[in-house]
Amino acid sequence: MVPLDFFQRSNSAYLERLQAQFNRDPQSVDPEWRAFFSGFEAGSANEGSAPALASQDDQPADRLAESVADLVHSYRELGHCVSNLDPLGHAPPPQPLLALSEFSLTDRDLDRPIGATPFLGPPTQTLRELIAALQTTYCGTIGVEYLGIADKAQRTWLQERMEPVLNHPTFSPDAARRISDLLITAETFEKFLQAKFVGQKRFSLEGAEALIPLLDAVIEDAAALGAREMVMGMAHRGRLNVLAHIVHKPYEIILSEFLGTTAPQSSGAEGDVKHHLGYSTNRITSQGHQIHCSLSSNPSHLELVDPVIEGMVRAKQDRAGDRVHQRFVPLLVHGEAAFTGQGIVSETLSLSELPAYRTGGTVHVIINNQVGFTATPQQTRFTPYPTDIARMIQTPIFHVNADDPEAVVHAARLAIRFRQQFKADVFIDLVCYRRHGHNEVDEPTFTQPLMYQQIAKKPSVAKIYSERLIAEGKIGASEPEKIEQHIRQRLDESLQMARELKPKQRITAFGGLWEGLERAGADWSARTAVSADTLRGLTDALTRLPADFHLHRKLKRFFEARAAMAAGQSPIDWSCAEAWAIGSLLMEGTAVRLTGQDVERGTFSHRHAVLHDVHDGATYVPLAHLAEKQGCFTIVNTMLSELAVLGFEYGYSSADPHALVMWEAQFGDFANGAQPIIDQFIASGESKWQRMSGIVLVLPHGYEGQGPEHSSARLERFLQLCAEDNLQVCYPTHPAQYFHVLRRQMHRKFRKPLIIMSPKSLLRDERSASRLDDFTSGEFRLLIDDPAQPDRDRVRRLILCTGHLYYALRHPRDEKSPPDIALVRVEQLYPFPRTELQSIIARYRRATEIYWVQEEPQNMGAWSFIAPRLLEIVPDRCVLTYQGRRESASPATGSFRLHQFEERDLISRALARVEKSQPAPSATATDST
Repeated sequence: MVPLDFFQRSNSAYLERLQAQFNRDPQSVDPEWRAFFSGFEAGSANEGSAPALASQDDQPADRLAESVADLVHSYRELGHCVSNLDPLGHAPPPQPLLALSEFSLTDRDLDRPIGATPFLGPPTQTLRELIAALQTTYCGTIGVEYLGIADKAQRTWLQERMEPVLNHPTFSPDAARRISDLLITAETFEKFLQAKFVGQKRFSLEGAEALIPLLDAVIEDAAALGAREMVMGMAHRGRLNVLAHIVHKPYEIILSEFLGTTAPQSSGAEGDVKHHLGYSTNRITSQGHQIHCSLSSNPSHLELVDPVIEGMVRAKQDRAGDRVHQRFVPLLVHGEAAFTGQGIVSETLSLSELPAYRTGGTVHVIINNQVGFTATPQQTRFTPYPTDIARMIQTPIFHVNADDPEAVVHAARLAIRFRQQFKADVFIDLVCYRRHGHNEVDEPTFTQPLMYQQIAKKPSVAKIYSERLIAEGKIGASEPEKIEQHIRQRLDESLQMARELKPKQRITAFGGLWEGLERAGADWSARTAVSADTLRGLTDALTRLPADFHLHRKLKRFFEARAAMAAGQSPIDWSCAEAWAIGSLLMEGTAVRLTGQDVERGTFSHRHAVLHDVHDGATYVPLAHLAEKQGCFTIVNTMLSELAVLGFEYGYSSADPHALVMWEAQFGDFANGAQPIIDQFIASGESKWQRMSGIVLVLPHGYEGQGPEHSSARLERFLQLCAEDNLQVCYPTHPAQYFHVLRRQMHRKFRKPLIIMSPKSLLRDERSASRLDDFTSGEFRLLIDDPAQPDRDRVRRLILCTGHLYYALRHPRDEKSPPDIALVRVEQLYPFPRTELQSIIARYRRATEIYWVQEEPQNMGAWSFIAPRLLEIVPDRCVLTYQGRRESASPATGSFRLHQFEERDLISRALARVEKSQPAPSATATDST
């Protein structure tokens, strides 16, 4: 910045421009100038008039100094607008704000001496030399956006590393040869696949081969800067090349996936297409550092993996105690059209700045093909760059021409060094092209004929760069051909090995944090009971507050009630049961992470896990202060996102199986917003990628007249996803069941996602409360037989039901004397408790009717799922009948009065008088609407 004593009347024009800049964006000027102009504003507020800068004929030398300072700032801010970024040669339009006239300069000033300038590059004598240096730095094959960053230290750091080398450092012959070899290797690999597997999709990297030296440079420098693991996520474009040459997946394994020789042969391991699969390896860098590199599996929902990677990295950081986020680094490779178009990108960027979701910054790389499948950039976004959305988190953005590999590597090194220095996100927009169509069987000239005429004539980046190095004398003329021949020989040998590989087998041993765990067997039970002394000790800790903490007066009764529950003086409610489940796991050393919208208090004001001092607003979390040595407890009110938040939590759970990870939807229906994560990761991740998770989804569900969006957690959707023991879908009807199912999740030797249909109205319904001995003995029960213990020889109708509907049925049923109807609760819908249900049905040997009664419409809820399973086990003497609401396009009515009418009607039909005459046996379900 120009010193404050530079403020003279002769500098009025400069000050007016600087003040206008301050008025537009105070953070864009140096702190001293902000203080200076803020003082003027304060003074004008007191005087009632704006300050006036004195005007006088400018002195030419001073005017030139002012103009030069403004010029430097403008190139730093706008130089990227005219950078040479397109490998296809399309020049950007001129930027009028960089014209000499904008700075009161003319061509006559170009050869004038300029003296000292704010530019940090090599000394320049004239304006012409300065402009040339600025254009080389900011308008060449690298364009940089960074003046939107408010942090002066970050701006200065970038300037000090870009300007002295004019953004074009000199590469040694060895460094240049490494880049050239990687480019040739990447290109040869693609050509080999094209020749050997004609017509097979591979989503080629051709046109963007510079991605390989880019990622190589990031990993090399990351390891040198203290990183010990790089966790990567990317879509399918170029994935095979990255797997081969960055993650070092053996050629023979990749080629076997083309041949199909290692296709899964066993049920439950369906696998995935080759360009969705992941891999991991330990890599030794050129400087001798070891770094673990992994590329996570990803579905075709391109950006869906973004929050999953962030969650995986955060779990690794938390487990390893990496509080400064130095050792585990996330790297995401995006496609330009998906990055702009998919909302999960914005959600994930928003998460990145929140304390509970920070990972210390992500290195983002956008493969900018300048076309999305068949759509042009003008059709898919309204902004100049795909990265414009990233400006909201004030991150540096490097736009780089993929045909200049040295510029690409320079940007990569700046990016990872910036991330490690400031623990902040950074972006590289790799502007390239796509040599083939969206895939290798697609015809791109249908929609981009002119672009692909250019591409057809264009030499590859490997050829361009090798010819440049030969001309510079850095490599010999024959070296590129030797490298290509060597890679082809390796690929030929690997292809022969691939033909002889055996089919894939399911993983039977687990390593890392998963060591000691195993695949699920036949026994899914677990010992989950806790002693009364343990529960009393937990309650003492949960109700013990700091001496100077001022609790809300209404919560005093809340804690008094909880103490009475532990003493066995009153029934235990759901809130207490959950606190006991989480608290007991914490005391056993298990980390617990509970997230979701408003989970700290609880949507239904039932949890109160975070207390607020009514005097000073300070917070206290009892579950985090149970004992000196306990598991880490994290509870977070998340932003109003389901998709990215659940993706993050899934990633966290898949990376750390020793933490209980729970995500609670504000209302069950809100899981709709996260459906792609549920479908493509939670339900199918183990089958596709052998990636397991123990995540718990807590979904408030129940029909209480609260309308379509606050009734149903869409139970039917989860049940439709169930197969091969991939999920657990449970519907506990009393607090102890909730307690046991949560503890069961961590007390088994395997991990499976758990879907809980949790209550709303039952949270305070005394009918559903549990006794103390329900917690100190027993375990989670898959089914609960009728506790009224009706005379089984008198029972003619067996009602199977779930959730709070049981309590709505029980009272009117109990009024029958003697009852000839038994009520059985199905607490676990999947895995379907076939054997246990058969046993219960056999007890009621004189029953001739089996009713499935549900509160959801007939086309929703469990009926479609459970009917065929019940028909397989219903005795010949019985008729299976549906009772519930009729089919509906909407989950529930919006009218409370109509809701009450529908509920009374279905209860009346379910409990209608049992006919004495026995119906003819039937194996077909009948519907009653």
